[in-house]
Amino acid sequence: MNGRRDACAAIATTGALMLACFGCSSDPTKGYSFANTYETETRTIQVPIFQNKTFYKGVEAELSDAIIKEVQNKTPWIIDPSPAADTTLNGTITSVQLRQTALDPSGYVQELGYIITVDFQWVDNTTGKTIVGRRNFSSADTFVPTRGVSEKIEYGQTSAAQRMAKDIVSELRTNW
Repeated sequence: MNGRRDACAAIATTGALMLACFGCSSDPTKGYSFANTYETETRTIQVPIFQNKTFYKGVEAELSDAIIKEVQNKTPWIIDPSPAADTTLNGTITSVQLRQTALDPSGYVQELGYIITVDFQWVDNTTGKTIVGRRNFSSADTFVPTRGVSEKIEYGQTSAAQRMAKDIVSELRTNW
């Protein structure tokens, strides 16, 4: 009986995937697209270490490193550390906050949110024109500092920096 259920589930899943693919289009005006959503005229990008206006040290290097890795993994662009790159992504960390997101019944903090706020600009180095710029751009992630789990604040910083990197690189997509 379980074999028959598994076979039916596999057929239903395959059918749903086929319907989803038939609904996709390579023409962005007709619906979904599998085309690259990042600008293809840009070939290289420089990502200097973000400035840090907070007292949380090390988050600037961690965020910049996470952005570089995200660019390498998700975009067609090549990281060029020199000023000769086609574009430059500059940024400033303006705020880092820790917020309680959950308390246990006795009032102890069970979960904290690590929130990073930045201002960033992606600039075309040939024209000096800003391609994308955002102010007060925030991303957050949570960690659990309570006994039993005991995640350190560094874990929250790392996960929030990785989340911010994904969000920033996502903002660099072309309008689609």
